[in-house]
Amino acid sequence: MPPPADWLLVISPSIHFSGRMTYRFSNDLAEIDRDHVHNWLSTQAYWALGRDPEVHAAAMAGSRNYGVFAADGTQVAYARIITDGATFAWLCDVFVDPSVRGEGVGQLLVGSIVAELEPLNLRRTMLVTADAHSLYEKFGFDVPDKIDWLMALKS
Repeated sequence: MPPPADWLLVISPSIHFSGRMTYRFSNDLAEIDRDHVHNWLSTQAYWALGRDPEVHAAAMAGSRNYGVFAADGTQVAYARIITDGATFAWLCDVFVDPSVRGEGVGQLLVGSIVAELEPLNLRRTMLVTADAHSLYEKFGFDVPDKIDWLMALKS
């Protein structure tokens, strides 16, 4: 499912224009600014505050990594997927730079990731969010029917 185009002009599957800025989605790990992403997550993301750089590097190494970039090449968003590539995926570390929130960057990021996963025909893709339910609902995410089936190993 591509990102909603209610106010975004879709130029190609991975380039969108919001009226002020052109953004580009990428799944190329070589483009990801690892230090910048670590700084975002370890200082601004409630779920990753204080994350150690080595832990972050290991997390990226074991994941599919995605970014959104402004026309000047500056990275403005990041997310990663943990998956077996056949049955299950976990969307995590979704972060949009505060300076571009509200410009459709999150929609481009999540919609492009969902579209990239679609050919895998995964049985389930999951995530956890405290505050972005409306973003994820646009792409088909919902609270599981049997929420009481979910469990977590306490660390």
